[in-house]
Amino acid sequence: MTASAPLGVFDSGVGGLSILAELRRALPGEDLLYLADTAHVPYGARPDDEIRTLTDRAVTALHAQGVKGVVVACNTASAFSLGHLRARFDLPVIGLVPAVKPAVQATRSGVVGVLATPGTLRGTLLAEVIREWAEPAGVQVIKAVSTELVPLVEAGQADSERTRAVLRDILTPLAQAGADQLVLGCTHYPFLAGSIRAEFGDTFTLLDSGPAVARHTRRVLDGRGLLSGQTAGGTERYLVTGDPRTTAPVLTTLLARSMHNGTQDHRAALTPRIETIQT
Repeated sequence: MTASAPLGVFDSGVGGLSILAELRRALPGEDLLYLADTAHVPYGARPDDEIRTLTDRAVTALHAQGVKGVVVACNTASAFSLGHLRARFDLPVIGLVPAVKPAVQATRSGVVGVLATPGTLRGTLLAEVIREWAEPAGVQVIKAVSTELVPLVEAGQADSERTRAVLRDILTPLAQAGADQLVLGCTHYPFLAGSIRAEFGDTFTLLDSGPAVARHTRRVLDGRGLLSGQTAGGTERYLVTGDPRTTAPVLTTLLARSMHNGTQDHRAALTPRIETIQT
């Protein structure tokens, strides 16, 4: 494990590209190796043990590729697997925590919404951050869940009428209850921001954990002497466990939205090279 090695980034599908984009902004000189377990997405409704097994297999595959650390860019996988992964692998493993703390600090109404997958709601991380930050502050947390949204993003339909209908159905009760902050508790959900705003305007301030995770990753790598020392020119590689022909158009579209948005780097407009991997 050397400082010149790539940093691994794992998600069940393409949602983790929202985290990859933040990592690229925080670590412009690092090489990033992104693995999407598209053969098994979505994870949210799978049994707990199966989520842990699939996550372990993915991180094992990244470890075999020689990564110097792994960002588990999946809220569901983080909710069930971080302790196991950190005990099993001798490298930094960084996970996601739903952005409840900043939502609690920012709310004026005293009501915060969390949009998450079934797996994230079952896991312990969300419950822990609610106990630590929301309950002492007297802030009410209302949870919204859907099994449809991740597959819709994976299918390239983040802005479709069906997606907006699902969002209307599950978020209207939060708006009616006075929620003014909405925690996006899945890495796929930042790609729904346009649809959420189209339906609800400025009702919610949208929060996700991407920027905080990127800053934390930089601190962890620096603390272990694993920063490459380069300030620009980092590369990206993409691995998928499913059919790359299915993933390519969605991945290209989402990269164009997020990876280099607002910068002078236009590589995201190009079709990325996607390789197949077995985990």
